[in-house]
Amino acid sequence: MTFMSDVIFVDTNILVYAHDAQSGVKRERALEALNSLWASGLGRMSVQVLQEFYVNVTRKLATPVARSTAREVVSAYGAWIRTPTSAATVARAADIADMAQLSFWDALIVAAAEETGATLLYSEDLNAGQTIAGVKVVNPLAGS
Repeated sequence: MTFMSDVIFVDTNILVYAHDAQSGVKRERALEALNSLWASGLGRMSVQVLQEFYVNVTRKLATPVARSTAREVVSAYGAWIRTPTSAATVARAADIADMAQLSFWDALIVAAAEETGATLLYSEDLNAGQTIAGVKVVNPLAGS
C-alpha cells in the first residue's frame, strides 16, 4: 500500500521506459508514475540514476533520444536529487550489497533511496514486494 506522503525513489529503468518511444504500455505506466510524482512532489533520484539514464537513452535504445533532449530531462529531474552521494553512501551500498546479495550498483540505488528518506523504490529490476534496508520495492510497470 502506498500513501500520499510516501517519498518514492525512482530507479533508472523507470525513467528510461518513460522516454523510450518503443516501450508501449511500459512507457505509458512509467509516464503515469512519474507524472504522479511530479504532482505530489514526492519523487527522488540520485546522480547515478541520471548518469545511467543519459547513457542508456542516448546510446542503447533502438531509437535513441537526442542528446539535447536527454540533457533537458537530466536538468529537470535534478530537482529530485535532495541528498548528494557521498563516501558514506558508497560504504552503505557495499554493506547492503553483502546483506541483500545485490550487485553493488543496485545496492547504491537502495542506499541512496534510504539516505533520502524514501519508503518506496520504483524499480523493474529489483524484486517487487521485497523490503531492503527499510525501502520497499514497487514495480509501477506491472499490471494490476
